[in-house]
Order: sequence, then C-alpha cells, then structure tokens
Amino acid sequence: MSEKHRIYTMSFARVYPCYVAKAQKKGRSKEEVDQILTWLTGYNQSQIDEILVTGSDIETFFSNAPRMNPNRELIQGVVCGVRVQEVQEPLMREIRYLDKLIDELAKGKSMVKILREPK
Repeated sequence: MSEKHRIYTMSFARVYPCYVAKAQKKGRSKEEVDQILTWLTGYNQSQIDEILVTGSDIETFFSNAPRMNPNRELIQGVVCGVRVQEVQEPLMREIRYLDKLIDELAKGKSMVKILREPK
C-alpha cells in the first residue's frame, strides 16, 4: 500500500486561511470562500466553523462532507499544472476542484459562474 499524500493528513484549519488570504488579496471575501465550500461540500457555516476549531484533516473534511455537489464534475481547467478533470485519485480530484474554485474567485470570476449550474 502506498503512503498517503501529505496534504491528506494536513489540518483543514491550516489551509483554510490560505484560501481566504488568496481571495482577500484580490478583493474577494471570506464569505465568498465559505459560499464555495458550502456549495462544493454541503457543509453549512456552523459546520465549517466547527471543523476549523476541531482541526479535522483534509481527508476527513472531504470524506465527511454532507453532500458533495454533483455539478462539481463541471469544473475544468488547470490548477498547479494539472488538469483537474484528469486527476485519477478521487480525494486529490476533490482537493483540486476546491483549489480551482478558489483560483477562479481570486481571478475575479462571478459567483454565478464559479458555482456552476448545468446548461
């Protein structure tokens, strides 16, 4: 069995401020980051706040998500030099989906476009 990628065991509370900082640096808000998290995972705001306090790791954050949005599969593009839709490992693909959404937020995309609706 191969060793887990180190991001899987990292505390979500450790990466969350990086997402918020990236958004705020480009004039976006923490609330928009939270809206993306809610859309993607089905967590509500109090659940997100609780996760940030308890220090759940990223693997647990995604595996315990109440309802992963089925429209997340509409997310395409490159993040960290990798096409998100081509990532084979399921957990890494979920992480890349979130990374891509935060990138789009920081690049000024509207929330309507970020929170994809099927055509």
